[in-house]
Amino acid sequence: MLGADAMVKCLEEEGVEYVFGYPGVAICPFYNSILESDIQTILIRTEQNAAHAASGLARVSGKVGVCAVTSGPGATNLITGIATAFADSIPLVCITGQVNSELLGSDVFQEADITGAVESFVKYSYLVKDVNDIPRVFKEAFHIASTGRKGPVLIDVPIDIQNASLAKFKYPEEVSMRTYKPTVKGNAVQIKKVIKELEKAKRPIICAGGGVLLSEAEGELRTFAEKYSIPVVSTMMGIGVMPTKHPMYYGMVGNNGKPYANRAMNESDLLIMVGARVADRAVNQPDLITENKVLVHIDVDPAEIGKNVGPAIPLVGDAKHIFEDILREEIQCQHEEWIKTLNGYRDTMEHIRKPNPEYVDPAEFIRLLSEAMEDDAVYVADVGQNQIWSCGYHIVKNGRFLTTGGMGTMGYSIPAAMGAKLADRTKQVIAVCGDGSFQMSMMELATMRQFDVPVKIIVLKNNYLGMVREYQHYTYKDNYSVVDLSGSPDLEKLSAAYDMKFMRQQDMNGVQDTIREFLAKDESVLLECLIDPMDLVK
Repeated sequence: MLGADAMVKCLEEEGVEYVFGYPGVAICPFYNSILESDIQTILIRTEQNAAHAASGLARVSGKVGVCAVTSGPGATNLITGIATAFADSIPLVCITGQVNSELLGSDVFQEADITGAVESFVKYSYLVKDVNDIPRVFKEAFHIASTGRKGPVLIDVPIDIQNASLAKFKYPEEVSMRTYKPTVKGNAVQIKKVIKELEKAKRPIICAGGGVLLSEAEGELRTFAEKYSIPVVSTMMGIGVMPTKHPMYYGMVGNNGKPYANRAMNESDLLIMVGARVADRAVNQPDLITENKVLVHIDVDPAEIGKNVGPAIPLVGDAKHIFEDILREEIQCQHEEWIKTLNGYRDTMEHIRKPNPEYVDPAEFIRLLSEAMEDDAVYVADVGQNQIWSCGYHIVKNGRFLTTGGMGTMGYSIPAAMGAKLADRTKQVIAVCGDGSFQMSMMELATMRQFDVPVKIIVLKNNYLGMVREYQHYTYKDNYSVVDLSGSPDLEKLSAAYDMKFMRQQDMNGVQDTIREFLAKDESVLLECLIDPMDLVK
């Protein structure tokens, strides 16, 4: 068995169904061997999107996403996708081909020190120097990516290692790494402290982050919130931990969050942060939110606890296990007055938009779209104004809301939506982007066509890089610089080029009929919505 055969065999042992990637000479042995496997390869049109597609698959399937690219520019193009997955804690195994081992460090054709380049935003990286290490390396990589705080792991394999012969292939049954033993169970003493504070609290609140979804703890968190009448807010990455219309859910916090959600968090006397790193987009002044309250910080990554704000009660562990333990306890607490107060805030503090009637109102359009979508649909938001409108007005039922909150990478939505659709072809999957972010990934329409991945795409078109234009509007008094998207393609002609159904909505007249037609069949559709170029997210 060659090293390349062993790489493929390892993926089979891990139950991998799809590998997203782009070949080149340095990864050709691997791609030659995978022809003999049932694993389906998806030829992505640019390497960054291989990681985004693997991310979408991982987030919907709960499995590790896999991508494989060649050395040099193939590997460096992948970097942004790796960094995006790292910032959002998405489990990926990223395989890169590398030049011949004996040429490493010689600056030969398409050589790049990819393990060094990604050091600050991977959980771990491997440069395979012995073909017999391949089974161990792959087993460890999948284990590291999918346990503790999840994230990307890179495996760099020189072409001579791929072409070398193994003495014997044996895939390890277990992983034993002396330096990597993530904590899963919460400390019993700390859990007792949390319960004690909860019984004293008059105004408790849970702020849920993406870690709740990654640990698949949504059910436990909802049961806990319902059982003890504890209100829940979320970060951007935590959207979906509760259905949007759940009576105990009060929306997203942060600069672009709901004002009543921010007020609820500020006025609480017990703040339970779960699976969130207290970063600036959710909490721009961490010291203020801890005034006059007890802060409990629950996270599987001990490095995140206390990094941005010091908790009164740190609790390291997996959210699912911790809530399971807490739910076994009997807690005496009453919060009816607090809930009544928050309901009053929600009824009176919603932002009132004044849309231009000559265009599509993106907020109302997203709300109507959400209502019409299937109950378990997957909504993938890109980055920019479209992301903020999506966060504020998309209604999660029992489906998923995907976006990139940590890195904010434009062009994420289309490849991530492809990965999500391949994870479960029965689900309705919709990507929503602006005309700027669309043009960063529009080449993937070819991938959708080639591999029959029916993703529905909505482009909110305003002919600007809207979020930057809005920043320049406030900061530089409408002195706009490098945000005009003139020269963008005719999307109707582009759709025809890819044999894709095209629709256009110019204003709100007949919008529900358009949405109904857009969602009617499980087919790829590109819907262009014309929005006011001067519209603001607030």
